[in-house]
Amino acid sequence: MKIMKMMIKNNNNSLMSFSEHFYELRKRIIFCLIFFFISTIFSYFFIEQIYNFLLQPFIKISQNFNRRIIYTSPSEAFITYLKLSFYSGIFFSLPIFITQIYFFLSPALYKNEKKNVVIFFFGAFFLFLFGAIFSYFFILPITLEFFSSFEIHDSNANDNFKILLETKISEYLNFVLNLIFGFGIAFQSPLLLIFLIKTGCLSINDLRKKRKYWIVIIFIVSAILTPPDLLSQISLAILLILFFEIVILIGKNF
Repeated sequence: MKIMKMMIKNNNNSLMSFSEHFYELRKRIIFCLIFFFISTIFSYFFIEQIYNFLLQPFIKISQNFNRRIIYTSPSEAFITYLKLSFYSGIFFSLPIFITQIYFFLSPALYKNEKKNVVIFFFGAFFLFLFGAIFSYFFILPITLEFFSSFEIHDSNANDNFKILLETKISEYLNFVLNLIFGFGIAFQSPLLLIFLIKTGCLSINDLRKKRKYWIVIIFIVSAILTPPDLLSQISLAILLILFFEIVILIGKNF
């Protein structure tokens, strides 16, 4: 039985065999992995500056108090820095990943399809970036300020009794990363809904008629994507509901 060949038209109107297509895919994956590896190594050399950047919201709420970031096992700080390097490598590599995916798909796309793919991919990246920035500069300070309000600096019953916020280096990183990546992923929802509407999988009437079910789904997704606290979960859910309503308003134009 002959091996079937998948034919894909490129910009020169020539045809690529399955093996050539596979080779092109492998080349781009290897390039992405190399870039990710270099980004991760590069990030580790500046890991203290990166972690210090993530610490700024905590530092701001700690200016008038003697708070500390601690680690409770000898390897915890090192492993935390490695983890942060890994996530930093992913973050810095995202534009390269998106670009390589587009270059791989573009030979098989018509001109109008290329335009839609560019809008979708780079729209997804900028929405993720906007979600990450929004969570860092607005949600994270509010959340930290709320949780720090449970401290007890003085006690009338016993002047020596205090409850202070001293978080572990790994736990703080997990909290911040969950918040940033959770909001970044959640901010893809408008693009996802628009994509489903344009492909005919959903309609505006479906969104309107089943609004209450979508709201329940939104709260479930918010609980999954954010740290286990009601403040960040409700904040994300409110934003997602707002995006949902915006898509319904502008959806008739698609």
